[in-house]
Amino acid sequence: MVCRSETGLIVQDVAVNFLFIRSKALGAAGRLDALALCVLAAVTAIALLTFRDYGLGWDDYTHSQYGQLLVALYRSGFTDRRALSFVNLYMYGGGYDILATLAAKILPFGLFETRRLVGALIGIVGLFVAWRLGRRLGGPFAGLVTLVLLAACPLYYGHMFINAKDGPFATYMAVALLGIVRAFDEYPRASPATMALCGLGVGLAIGARVLGGFAVLEALLPLFYILAVRCHERGAAAELGAYLAPFIPAVILAYLVMGLVWPWAVLSPFNPFHAVEYFSNFFEKPWRELFDGQINLVPDMPRSYVPILTVLQTPELMLGLGLFGIAGALAAVLRGAKMGIPVGRRAALCAVLIAALLPMLITVAARPAMYNGIRHFVFTFPPFAVLGGLAAAWIARRLPRFGIVAVAAGALAAMAGVAAPVIEMVRLHPYQYTYYNHLIGGVAGARPRFMIDYWGLSMTQASRRLRAWVEARDEKPPAGRPWKVAVCGPHPAVDVALGPGYSTVWDPNGADFAMMLNEFYCAKLDAPVILQVVRDGVVYARVYDIRGLSVSSLLAYPSVNQ
Repeated sequence: MVCRSETGLIVQDVAVNFLFIRSKALGAAGRLDALALCVLAAVTAIALLTFRDYGLGWDDYTHSQYGQLLVALYRSGFTDRRALSFVNLYMYGGGYDILATLAAKILPFGLFETRRLVGALIGIVGLFVAWRLGRRLGGPFAGLVTLVLLAACPLYYGHMFINAKDGPFATYMAVALLGIVRAFDEYPRASPATMALCGLGVGLAIGARVLGGFAVLEALLPLFYILAVRCHERGAAAELGAYLAPFIPAVILAYLVMGLVWPWAVLSPFNPFHAVEYFSNFFEKPWRELFDGQINLVPDMPRSYVPILTVLQTPELMLGLGLFGIAGALAAVLRGAKMGIPVGRRAALCAVLIAALLPMLITVAARPAMYNGIRHFVFTFPPFAVLGGLAAAWIARRLPRFGIVAVAAGALAAMAGVAAPVIEMVRLHPYQYTYYNHLIGGVAGARPRFMIDYWGLSMTQASRRLRAWVEARDEKPPAGRPWKVAVCGPHPAVDVALGPGYSTVWDPNGADFAMMLNEFYCAKLDAPVILQVVRDGVVYARVYDIRGLSVSSLLAYPSVNQ
């Protein structure tokens, strides 16, 4: 026998478990899969019951217009080309906007309610795909944990209702990653279904945002890994070439799908590269945002922006398991050959690691303009959850060695780790996206140092409550005009929520009410407060009665004392 060091045994154990030995008992696997389907069903039911609760943010109205213009583009046979020059949204794909616009013509809901519902359903597809990813790589238990971690991640859950760009993009990137993982797992010959999944996922991802190019890197970089580890083997290069050649139809499919959801991209073969160039430089007049107690211009945010917010806005259990999963996956990739792990499986793990880590690493190195928290990085949460699921499977396999007490303690810790963010999601509803974990003391601890409701969702609830307040008192506006509401926040969201009989303005002179988002740039007024939107002791928005008062401005000069 060959002697091995204790370290070698640990690495081998990690690698073998990341090779993901499936449960020998089919019955146990079936029960775990049934439980996963129950989780998906529960999330779907909750989404169907609550999607109307979510307000509108800064971009919703504009995205709804883009969707209508894209539908008009196709309906007119490409003669109505307004969508191809609309604001800067033509440089984004509009798959979600098209789908929501069409769904609103069929479903018995308003346009914006339908958009919330469609976003939620796309996010649930992302949960399903993440489950399949974790299950494929680690078996039924890893898949179940992956699903639970992602479903209980407030940032992912919240954005799937409210975010026309980043929520759907996270799902598309997960679909692409599933196709890529399957392709490497089937190396050296991928099935036609797998190749089609790759083409669909990559096409949707790039067709949603040019950041979908990360999916291409997830597919290409592991190929260099395969070539590097097998370069000494005769015929390895020829085998790799034979593996890649059948993917040509998948590339064509990806291009067609991209063109379908992002028509501007195919007007010229260079348009996607023009979009990359456009977004590589900050394209708006710089504004200031609050980060770590300092008010910075968004192009001047520190490199620590994404890492710090990721640590503080990821639930503790998901964070710990994900980091442990990264270590285990690296061990399997680097030492897996000695343990007999097939090269395709190791390449699949490389793809997951790239999906979870590369966007953040590039951001830290390049330091682009950063703003709106980490909504642009929601797409990294599904692969991070997969790594967490793999880590949980490894831990669960080892715990029985330490006795029933260890198993019970592990189960209790896991349940507490899942319950904590779920409880916070209920407390924060419908503002789950504003979640901060206990490392900073929740949203109350984060309030002095970070942006909370940067998307302005609370303005919808404030508007509904103001309308109810006026109606309950049977108040009437001044003769000859509607109620005038001065708004510091997203005006279209307030316009939609208030409806007829109200007008919104920036100038508070002569206004009846002032509606203020409680972020550093909106002033606190010396006026009677009619109502406040509060979660976990933190004020998200205020409405003031300013009738007969003189208010010079709604805006505050930089100050973090809110």
